[in-house]
Amino acid sequence: MSGRFQRIARPLLGRPQPGEYAGYAQADIDLVEGEDILRILDRQMLETQRLLGPVGDKRAATLTYAPGKWTLKQVVGHLSDDERIFAYRALCLARNDPTPLPGFEENDYVRFGGFETRRFEELLDELRIVREATIAFVRGLTQEAWLRRGIVNGYPASVRGLAFHVAGHELHHLRIVKEKYLA
Repeated sequence: MSGRFQRIARPLLGRPQPGEYAGYAQADIDLVEGEDILRILDRQMLETQRLLGPVGDKRAATLTYAPGKWTLKQVVGHLSDDERIFAYRALCLARNDPTPLPGFEENDYVRFGGFETRRFEELLDELRIVREATIAFVRGLTQEAWLRRGIVNGYPASVRGLAFHVAGHELHHLRIVKEKYLA
């Protein structure tokens, strides 16, 4: 684990079960190995930075695997946006907010994100900071908050399910990046 997150008082263990996340997330969550989400998120952050760090700005701006598909810059921007949204949803559920939470249109977020105008290194740094914030939030949860549930985008979810979805979503995109962008 990175130096910043070595002291974890109590791991929040346990994988989410169906009904704690959207059905469409099952394949992503299946990619996540292990039960200790703090270790998983921290390790993943380091692996993502190692994989994408060497890619230069010019290459990232044009690197795509097919016409009309996102560039690597857009993928990284999407990962930051998506993680922020899922962490916010987890915050709402953890704080026992009963308000049903809306969905979002990921393609619009990418289209209006301005990722192409930013340096790739800056996007990677932002992704790291977003992940650090997610880890800090999750680390502070009680076991009771970890298991709280609510309605997100019309489906039942738990804080635990959303945290694993964050990890699985990134793994999903990194698999595509490895197979189609960097192959």
